[in-house]
Amino acid sequence: MLLLALDTATPAVTVALHDGTDVIASSSQVDARRHGELLLPAVDRVLAEAGIALAAVTGIVAGTGPGPYTGLRVGLMTADTFGLALGVPVHGVCTLDGLAYAADLEGEFVVATDARRKEVYWARYADSRTRLTGPAVDRPSDIAAEVAGLPAVGAGALLYPETFPRAHEPEHVSAAALAALAAERLAAGEELPPPRPQYLRRPDAQVPKNYKVVTPK
Repeated sequence: MLLLALDTATPAVTVALHDGTDVIASSSQVDARRHGELLLPAVDRVLAEAGIALAAVTGIVAGTGPGPYTGLRVGLMTADTFGLALGVPVHGVCTLDGLAYAADLEGEFVVATDARRKEVYWARYADSRTRLTGPAVDRPSDIAAEVAGLPAVGAGALLYPETFPRAHEPEHVSAAALAALAAERLAAGEELPPPRPQYLRRPDAQVPKNYKVVTPK
């Protein structure tokens, strides 16, 4: 097993290579506006660090969000392209699951990332491997009673301390955690879902309503 994992659902552009036992190389850069510019150089850097050719990869792991439309599609389209070019499977893993896996918390907790518009993408977990509810998108004040008293991780938790007073690192997902989680699930014989994006809401860009159509006569 040699998994190439990547995620662009958060401001982090993150890539990792996992050999089925350990992460052998990884890279993460935080820049919410340069996903498309940074992702492929990060892949090249990780492969070079590991001393492994892209052709040796046996599977692709892609974070499926939830996340903003523009950033999320960069990673998913890149993952699909690699899968087609190499003839290998492409596996989807919820980005929030990757954060939960890396959290190293005991008991129930919440993962929350920044959804902008004063909202968070969030999910509730029984432990680092078991999601109980979500993912969903809500205003922090609307879920305050539901998450009260629970530890929380992610940029959304850190951004709204009044709702998540017990916020912890990590702030953003790492492809290393996604790869390790995917490798664990595959080794256990689980079938991972396809890399379908979890947008949870419509994109910010909309076609104007009642606009005037101008056609040549």
